[in-house]
Amino acid sequence: MSGRFVYWMNVSVDLRIERALNEQGGGDWMRIGESLHREFNARARAMSLMVEGRTIYETMEAFWPAARDDESLPGFLREYGEIWTSMPKVLVSRTRADAGHNTRVIGGDDAVEQLARLREQTAGDIGVGGATLATSLLQAGLLDELLLFTHPVVLGTGRPLFDAHDEPVQLDLIEQASFDQGVTMHRYAVRGARHTAGSSDGPH
Repeated sequence: MSGRFVYWMNVSVDLRIERALNEQGGGDWMRIGESLHREFNARARAMSLMVEGRTIYETMEAFWPAARDDESLPGFLREYGEIWTSMPKVLVSRTRADAGHNTRVIGGDDAVEQLARLREQTAGDIGVGGATLATSLLQAGLLDELLLFTHPVVLGTGRPLFDAHDEPVQLDLIEQASFDQGVTMHRYAVRGARHTAGSSDGPH
């Protein structure tokens, strides 16, 4: 059974993922408390693999390996550091040839084809990080699910959830939840994704 590419992201109500350039999860508009971060931890730990674009990978790489053993941080942050560094990861990049922390690098003009093969060979959820990468997977019919954590703010400007996409994409809501400070989670199956058997039958 093939895996599922799951694009998971913090978003504003108007579906922006960053207000300032390369904010990448650090924006002060996000309301990330302990309960929400523990949900991130649980979702991440349940994944089989993470696939990240270079910008988001380097943002994660700059913080989470050191956070793993930083006793000044709360336990739920140290836990995510442990999850991220230990999780098998794929970095999709044209400019980097190597990476640490249990990461292999793929690149070149056939990156999407390599990711398609990876999806066929992996059971379970494959977390996708990065709008450029997610847009490429969506356009190739390879994106199976969206897992959106919506923060109650309208940014009005900044990077959108996807890059330009010229066709409507129909979704099916398969899970939702609420967290502190008005944050909501919505999980959607992407209609028409290739080889999506089992991807819309509820939580896995």
